[in-house]
This record gives sequence, C-alpha cells and structure tokens, in this order.
Amino acid sequence: MHIRTAAARRRVPPGPLGVIALVAVCLAPLTPAAAAPPGPPADTAPDLRAKLEALVRAPGGPPGVIAVLRDGDHTEVVRAGVAELGTDRAPQTHDHMRIASAAKAFSGAVALSLVNMGDLRLDDTIGSRLPRLPRAWHAVTLRQLLHHTSGLPDYTQSPEFAEIVRADPRHRFDSRRLLDFVAGEPLAFRPGSRYQYSNSDNIAVALMAEAVTRTPYERLLDELVYRHLGLRGTSLPQGYRMPEPYLHGYDVSPPEPPEDVSEALSMSGVWASGGIVSTPGDLTRFIRGYAGGALYDDRVVREQRRWVDGASQPAGPGRNSVGLGIFRYATRCGTVLGHTGNMPGYTQLMAATPDGRRSLTFSSTTQINETLKPELLREMRAVQEDFVCALLRGKG
Repeated sequence: MHIRTAAARRRVPPGPLGVIALVAVCLAPLTPAAAAPPGPPADTAPDLRAKLEALVRAPGGPPGVIAVLRDGDHTEVVRAGVAELGTDRAPQTHDHMRIASAAKAFSGAVALSLVNMGDLRLDDTIGSRLPRLPRAWHAVTLRQLLHHTSGLPDYTQSPEFAEIVRADPRHRFDSRRLLDFVAGEPLAFRPGSRYQYSNSDNIAVALMAEAVTRTPYERLLDELVYRHLGLRGTSLPQGYRMPEPYLHGYDVSPPEPPEDVSEALSMSGVWASGGIVSTPGDLTRFIRGYAGGALYDDRVVREQRRWVDGASQPAGPGRNSVGLGIFRYATRCGTVLGHTGNMPGYTQLMAATPDGRRSLTFSSTTQINETLKPELLREMRAVQEDFVCALLRGKG
C-alpha cells in the first residue's frame, strides 16, 4: 500500500488520498537500486546550487531544498527555494523538519549502543525480550530486525490502521501497541532468508530496548544519542505540531497548488520508525557520529557493516546495500554510509564517509519516491550523487 495525504489543516479529502503518507514513511514497494545515471562531477558550489534550483523548478519539485556538506571542520551550505511558500525566507540549518525513516538509524543507534554495553545481544529474540508478541514471531532476532530480514508484517499496511488515519490523520495512537495491528498475521517469510523493508521492524527494536532497560525509548534517545552527539534540536514528538522555526513540507501535485502538510499527521503512528523531528545541523552531527562508529566499539561497527542486498526507501545515490540500521551507498566517486526517508512534505538523505569525517545531509520539502514521482526521484538521486562526488573530492 502506498499512502500519501493532503489532509492538512484538518481537511481530509475523499478516498484513499486522505490515507496516503503516514504509511508512506517508507511505503513504496521496494525496487532494485541501480547505479545513478552517470554525469559530470559537480565541483563547485555554484554548480551544486544550480542543480538544486533545477529540482525546485521541476514539475512536482520541492518548494525548498537544503544540503549541508561537512569536511572536517569546514561546512558548506547549499540551498534553493524557500522555507515557506509566500515568504522569501531561505532554508536554514537550524530549521526543524520531519526526518521520516531516517529515524530508523536512531533506533539502530540506541540498539547498537545497548549491544555495546552488553544489555542487548544481536541474537536476542523477540520471544526472549517481548514474549507478549505473537508466538509465530518469537524466533526473530534483533539482528534480523535491524537488517530488515525479519519477515515481520508491516503494520502500516494494515487496513485497520489505514482506516484510522483516513478518518483522523491526527489520531493519537498508543505507539507501543502499533504492532497489534498485525498481531494476527504470520511472518512474511522465514527470518533471515531475504530482505524486505518493514516499518514494524523498528517498532520492535525500540520495544526491545525499553524491555531490557525499563526506560522509555524517548529517554534512551536522549541519554544514548542526543547527549553523546550534541543534538539540541532533535526530538520524538507524539503529536502533529512542529517546533519553530521549521521547514514547511508540501504536497506538490500539479496542477493543484502546493498544500502545506507539515502538521497534517500525528507522529504517534510512526514513532521509532519515522517520527523524529530534527534539523539539518543536527542530522549532520548525528550521521558523522553514527556512520563513523562514535557510539560503540569496533566489534559492534564490524557487525553493523555486514552488508546484504537491499535499498533504502527511497533509494539513496548509487548502488544500495544494507547493514544493521544503516545503508551503504556506492557511488561513482566512492562510498558513503547513511539512511534516507520520505513522508508527506519531506524527503531526506543523510550520509557520511565510514570514518565520519565527511558528511552530506540533503533535505527536500516534498515527498519524492518511486511510487509517487519516479522521474523526479531519478533526477534527485543523480543530484545527490553529484553532491557526494563534490564531498569526496574535497570541494564541499
């Protein structure tokens, strides 16, 4: 199921359009991630800016884009468009935004930090840590959840869940009961036998972290991630409000005018799988530490970087493969590690070199994925690869 919404300001359009994107945190059907189209490297900030401006002008393109390139202590910010339509305010690094499925990397950071401390093991099972969940799921391990090889059915594809969102996009879910929507379903396949992206995986990861620590997931994020990496503008809200200032996210579906969907949906329905609000500056700090292994020792880093075939949603630049809570993007200029995400109003990429020294965050203010806007996604991935090349060649 693919869900996208134009239900801002409590207005819910008829039919499936009103359900469309809460489930779209990573909703589009998985397609193989081929190498991004070849093209000349982008070597200067004006070249990069022109590419962002072309994305903003494209049919269905985002009203605003901001990219942050960091090389050691040097930061380059490239932007196009505006933070809010009807104003001339440019996107800023301290603007808040929904990071969608990039939040899955945060649940990976919490889980792997607990593995590093010995509170969790990668071979711990759902049955041993979350025995209330269906017996059919009990053999699934933490490693398989983080690898998206668990076979857990995706709760965001539940008809009951979709109907609730259709009726009230701002409905307040009990985030810790989201898996109840698929509790009667069997596993989609034998755990560990193949890759299939599922929003349920990261809900289970957060619940396992809470179970072993007896600590709310939100507090674990603060203690294990935010404080360690100096994140001051990042949070996991339950409601629909955005903290000021923020990048306004839009449903851009020509010929209809863009509609602000920044506050259309309650984040309680995606929680650890996609509910985090952050800023371009904080995402830069996070991915440098996370991809660079700053949160745990080399043993855990090696486990995290056991790659299997699989692409993030939407696919990142170049050829994609998946580790534990992280993806590898092999571009024509080199490899970076990170995560993507998309939901109504926002599309995200954060990536860094394996040593964490160089990083790129790339944030757009409309939803772009293979199902909704396949051509624009191809264009965006090509631009993202150009940015990666500029970063790796030391031009960012």
